[in-house]
Amino acid sequence: MGSKSKIEGQVEIAPLRSLDDFLLESARFQIPNFKDLEKWGNRVTSNLLYYQTNYLLMSVIIVICVGVLHPIKMACGFLVTLVLFGVFVYITNERAAAAQFKRNHPIISVLLILIGGYFITYMLRSLLVFMFGIILPVVATFAHASLRLRNLKNKIVNKVETLGLKRTPMGIFLEEIGLDGELF
Repeated sequence: MGSKSKIEGQVEIAPLRSLDDFLLESARFQIPNFKDLEKWGNRVTSNLLYYQTNYLLMSVIIVICVGVLHPIKMACGFLVTLVLFGVFVYITNERAAAAQFKRNHPIISVLLILIGGYFITYMLRSLLVFMFGIILPVVATFAHASLRLRNLKNKIVNKVETLGLKRTPMGIFLEEIGLDGELF
């Protein structure tokens, strides 16, 4: 009772790796061999597992930077995305009601479509800034994971993760998308 027992399904947060290891002095980078997709995939997967907390922190910093540079556009782009998603969900779930409204009120339907198109066109810059703020961290993470060479510590930590001795958020995510058995 005095000792803590580890629950098998428990998720652990991976440690934050040093800036020296992640990006500076001891970090080694090399363009991957695009002809050997399996080796490149293993490098990306291993780096995603090993540096997952660094990638999360880097992504938050990038989104904050884009938000500080363009706060109004980021907020408006987020709202436009929410509105578009809400309209899409409503129309797909209430297809019969939408079709009936279109039949009963054709002029209002056309006006709503025109106003919606104008709204999207008017807010396009904000929408693009928001999408850039979301996609840039993904691209930066993939670029780092592709270019960063693995070291011995990286390989050992990933082997422990693969054996299931330690479960992290990135490990669970990669397992869910079917990349768990492809390591090493």
